[in-house]
Amino acid sequence: MSEQHNVTIKDIAQKLKLSVSTVSRALRDSTEIKPATRQLVRELAAELRYSPNPIALSLKEKKSKIIGVIVPEIANNFCAATIAGIEDIAYSRGYHVIIFQSHEKFEREVINTQLLTSRRIEGLIISLSNETTSLTHIHEMIGKGIPVVMFDRVSDEITTHKVVVNDYYGAYKATEHLIQEGFHDIVHLTISPFLSITQKRLNGYCDALRKYNIPQKKEWIVHCNFDAAEIERSIRRLFSGPDKPNAILASVERLATICMNVLRDMNLRIPDDVALVGFSDNPISHLLSPALTSVRQPTFDIGQQAAELMLNLIENKHAVPKFRTVQLETALDIQASSRRVGVLQEGSR
Repeated sequence: MSEQHNVTIKDIAQKLKLSVSTVSRALRDSTEIKPATRQLVRELAAELRYSPNPIALSLKEKKSKIIGVIVPEIANNFCAATIAGIEDIAYSRGYHVIIFQSHEKFEREVINTQLLTSRRIEGLIISLSNETTSLTHIHEMIGKGIPVVMFDRVSDEITTHKVVVNDYYGAYKATEHLIQEGFHDIVHLTISPFLSITQKRLNGYCDALRKYNIPQKKEWIVHCNFDAAEIERSIRRLFSGPDKPNAILASVERLATICMNVLRDMNLRIPDDVALVGFSDNPISHLLSPALTSVRQPTFDIGQQAAELMLNLIENKHAVPKFRTVQLETALDIQASSRRVGVLQEGSR
């Protein structure tokens, strides 16, 4: 048989002089077929490298076995690692994954949901874009019977399963660490105020300042979009006046890496002049100069948890779900970018 030919159930049936329906049931391990026949069919299928056609199966079962995933940006290490976790569970359970990027744009996110709906996906796993303030498109998907699971950037407006990390505690411990290292003039560089992670991380930052009786300055809470030039301008403005910060807590990985480059370009030494802490689970953080202190997030586990929750919704459609919010813990990975040598820690101020 030609290597170009995709082996079908009909090919196996002809070689064994069996009916197509017998071969089909044997491959499904049906007890209606004798064990010896099932074994014969499986052996020939393995020899011919037969694999089921997923499109044909989906048409027959009226299930696409496809899960849609929308993330802000695949190039982001957080999203890439989370997708790996989603795929790990999905593929092990016989599902395929289609991935779309919003590129932090609301319009792209809406178009992505429309395209995925047209492809008869079984469900959607999503992390919202930086621009998303309206969730009509998500409500519409749920209204059409498509289950949705949210992760990382979630919304209280949507009643469904969610997977998050302890954003509040992560930001609190990062801010407290900077204070205890002797840095008290701390900027919080963050993203859209509408996102759940922004609100929780901001609350953690503010509560840590409050604990140590450090005044909170509104001008030192800087919300950024994801335009690199605009982020750079925002950082440079912080150091243009007489009142300059000596530490920055960046709420997402992209802000932290851009910040490091801008500070270096401004001839500011890290951490001697300005300490820097980011939210990141990127292994390359240790290879930066200086190595970046980061609030680590269990990204692969986030993806696995989201996929498990999604498959439970898909495979138990007739059961009334009790929606859960799974919260995973963060860990502060202290590196050179925030460690001030020779300064006594101030555990109590």
